Amino acid sequence: MQLTYIFHSGFALEGERCVVVFDYWLDPAGVARRLLAAGKPLYVLASHFHEDHFCRDIFAWREAGADVTYLLSKDILRHRRAVRAEADAWLAKGGCWHDDRLRVTAAGSTDSGVSWVVEVEGRRVFHAGDLNNWYARFLAEGREERVAHSVEWDVDVDPVREEKRYLGELKDLRKLADGFDVAMFPVDSRIGNGYTRGARQFLDRFRTGLFVPMHFAAGGFASAWRMQELAAARGAGFWKIAREGETHEV
Repeated sequence: MQLTYIFHSGFALEGERCVVVFDYWLDPAGVARRLLAAGKPLYVLASHFHEDHFCRDIFAWREAGADVTYLLSKDILRHRRAVRAEADAWLAKGGCWHDDRLRVTAAGSTDSGVSWVVEVEGRRVFHAGDLNNWYARFLAEGREERVAHSVEWDVDVDPVREEKRYLGELKDLRKLADGFDVAMFPVDSRIGNGYTRGARQFLDRFRTGLFVPMHFAAGGFASAWRMQELAAARGAGFWKIAREGETHEV
């Protein structure tokens, strides 16, 4: 199978029988044009309503005649970014959809929407959406304040509680799978010190064949490469993405 980096958290996983598109937003390299020209059935997943994970341009693909199945998080519907008839399935945590090509299960998130467990053509793939330990930088040793203000996200948070919530989601995810052939996971330097903490905690709990960084557009490609050594130390391969439209065999 071939995995293509589109942008930010957007990827396309192309197998012999179908293509799975995750969290399509911007497409600087024109990946969608190539996929549509290939003529394979498309399964389009969007983990939540945020504009950097869901773009209404995806609905034009079916209008243009492509064979598309839309599997979307229910919060997109709740936030009125789409109407019920536009998706083939609306999934919340614990929801599952399958056909003869793939099986999709919605897992939890520490932000809006869901994360995705996808089983397709003999591989198990994870796309985290916005599941992450987003407030890790406040957990430095010696910190006494219970509540902190995140300038990046403009919210007051209890970082200890938020980490427990994150680890709880990983515990729930373990009930679905103990490992993945491919895991796409946020490595976002905007978090600040400790921005790899959530990814490291994920790798400590799940056997991972290939770790794929995502959600790093603001920090640039090099900010995501910091995970390469950390992934190797945990027995995982690492895709050192260097440009939009780049592909990797998985």
